[in-house]
Amino acid sequence: MNELIRLLQEDGSLTGYRIAETKTASYELYFVHRQLETVRTTDTTDTAVTVYIDHDGKTGDSTFRVYASMTPDEIRRKIRLAASRALLVHNEPYPLPEPGTLHEVLPSNMAGEDLKTLALRTADAVFAADDGEGLSLNATEVFLYREQLRVVNSRGTDKTQIKTRGMIETIPTFTEGDTSVELYEAYHFTDLDPALITAEIRGRMEEVLLRHRAQKPQTPLTANVALRPHEIRELMHQLTGDLSYAAVYTQSSLHKKGDVLQTGSGDRLNVTRCGRLPGSAASALFDEDGVSLTDTELIRDGEVVGNFGSHRFATYLHEPETGALPCVRLAPGTLTAQEMESAPYLECVSMSGLQVDLYNDYIGGEIRLAYLHEDGKIAPLTGITMSAKLSAVLNDLRLSDTQTVQGSYAGPDRMLLHGITLM
Repeated sequence: MNELIRLLQEDGSLTGYRIAETKTASYELYFVHRQLETVRTTDTTDTAVTVYIDHDGKTGDSTFRVYASMTPDEIRRKIRLAASRALLVHNEPYPLPEPGTLHEVLPSNMAGEDLKTLALRTADAVFAADDGEGLSLNATEVFLYREQLRVVNSRGTDKTQIKTRGMIETIPTFTEGDTSVELYEAYHFTDLDPALITAEIRGRMEEVLLRHRAQKPQTPLTANVALRPHEIRELMHQLTGDLSYAAVYTQSSLHKKGDVLQTGSGDRLNVTRCGRLPGSAASALFDEDGVSLTDTELIRDGEVVGNFGSHRFATYLHEPETGALPCVRLAPGTLTAQEMESAPYLECVSMSGLQVDLYNDYIGGEIRLAYLHEDGKIAPLTGITMSAKLSAVLNDLRLSDTQTVQGSYAGPDRMLLHGITLM
């Protein structure tokens, strides 16, 4: 790092620079069924350098990679080439972020622990769920990462954050005779809780069994549909992504402050973009510019009240500097479990991906597995697609009063949508 800084300072044509260095150590296990096939350990450093040049009343920038094998002369050539490219970029002028220093470890009960030990304990917890007749984990991969991100710039910023996280990818499979069905599971965590992992995987095993038994309903039909956290997260990220400073500056945002997103009788959305969520692997203290992250309320009682985004666009718009916030928090609603069960509804268990198109007022997607809740009974269904007007869905949606954390989302564990067309 010191040598790189010296070489950048040596080039008198630069207005400024930013260095983002990510060091990642990993321990990875690859299983076919229960058989451990491959063990891989990595220790990598990825260094991205951005140079800035003020020219002709504008600011240009260009980014390049630096590798440990490079000689000083090779780095000098990279710097000169990036400087010449920056002269071709004509952004409106903006300064680099204010200086600041930080060195912090993000909370985790895995911080400082041996990655190999953590990976083996994780694998044991996964396979503790692999005990059903006809059920198996067709392929399982376990990843433990320790990541250190350091951002340094020419104005005196020097910030480091260290994060330990884990990920499990597995394919629960049910086989009966010549018939086999499967689901895909990706589970992220920052605290190792073997009992919670076993329960999560066992839940997916039960779901794949029900997918085998699932029937395709007679369609089309109209029903209330309950979304789980993964799909709620996608919807919230789409809604709030439209409120970024970049979208406002480029005039591509659909909504602005003061716009009312909900006028019906459903639960009102209260949404905040934030830097950290307890237990979320997406949590961060600062963004790639080294800007400390500030939680920002974007939607209050169904009305747009704020925007967020990176340093550059915050500067252009003369808005508060929030940083590029990776997580989203949705306040709970009023829907109780008893109220949800009081009328028939379809619970989406596995989707190919929620499709949200703000500009065409659309929400939909393919449902691979769903549970029809009716008269106290649950029937598994498959082979369905759903489709609705997003504005109508937002007006009347209900949010559960129970909460969860999944990935970059914290909030209600169910969102009930009314009057969805199923095909």
